[in-house]
Amino acid sequence: MTNELRLDPLTGRWVVVAYQRSTRPSAFLDRDTEIQKDSPRECPFCPGHEEDTPPALETYSEQGHWLLRVVPNKYPAFKGDEPMVAITKGPIFTTAPASGIHEVIVLSPSHNLGWSELSHEQVRLVMKGIKARIEAHSDSQVIRYSQAIVNSGREAGASLEHPHGQLLATSFVPREITDELAAFSRFLGGCVLCSTMDAELAIADRVVLEDNDTVTISPFWASQPYELLLIPKNHQEHLHKATEDELDSIAVSIKLALGSLRAHLGDIAYNLVFHSAPYREHGRFHWHVHIMPKLTTRAGFELGTGVMINVVPPEKAASELRPFLARLH
Repeated sequence: MTNELRLDPLTGRWVVVAYQRSTRPSAFLDRDTEIQKDSPRECPFCPGHEEDTPPALETYSEQGHWLLRVVPNKYPAFKGDEPMVAITKGPIFTTAPASGIHEVIVLSPSHNLGWSELSHEQVRLVMKGIKARIEAHSDSQVIRYSQAIVNSGREAGASLEHPHGQLLATSFVPREITDELAAFSRFLGGCVLCSTMDAELAIADRVVLEDNDTVTISPFWASQPYELLLIPKNHQEHLHKATEDELDSIAVSIKLALGSLRAHLGDIAYNLVFHSAPYREHGRFHWHVHIMPKLTTRAGFELGTGVMINVVPPEKAASELRPFLARLH
């Protein structure tokens, strides 16, 4: 069986029924199971195990040793180049091919070093790799949107310990992104994120970090404890069109933000999500990065209503994180 999209008529969201991913060794885990603690001798992402992954799409090397690898995902959620054509199989049964691209970016050869512990040079290389792959996806006539993510920790959805990210490119624009596009269109004061940045810098209560190219805040509307939003100062819709300096700034800002979370809260799980405009979008979108620590669980009310309950005000979160950032610089 092949993966397919199915439309939820209640919400208008597409659901991916990914048959292939159910064959992963860690597809179904009980509540007591921790993230797979592979040793470097067993890990498919460690040096010496390159044959355990599909052939690399991109490899960045130095003096004969690789520093960063991008490989196809062995259990892709999206695969193939069929166009996005919805098929109605009944009054409420609508499907489409789950076409697209699903790749893994191995952040470094080091088995135990996450983004916050990598060198400045290495995290800049990670952003260079992400940009290159998103740019490559843009050449497809089928792909409409690409997203880079990093899941760290079992609670965040990681199944392997070796730090890695994923690049997913789809033939449709996901609902989360269409909702953000609508928000940019509704806002009458120009760009909603440029305005957010200006207002937050003026107040400073929720600003965690600022450099020449990036502002990191715990947003006024944060839906979970210590949620962070990284906004490039230069208004640009597409991540893959950002300058090298802007990407370097984002890379280091992510490192420092995650480092402050780790110093304050310990080795917590988190999701790192890059939001860029769909390839054919040329409007008001402003690309940005979300950091979402996994400190609480969405319970019945949140799942049933979509209304989140945040028990740590963002002003408090920002004030607690700033002292740790001063020590990390």
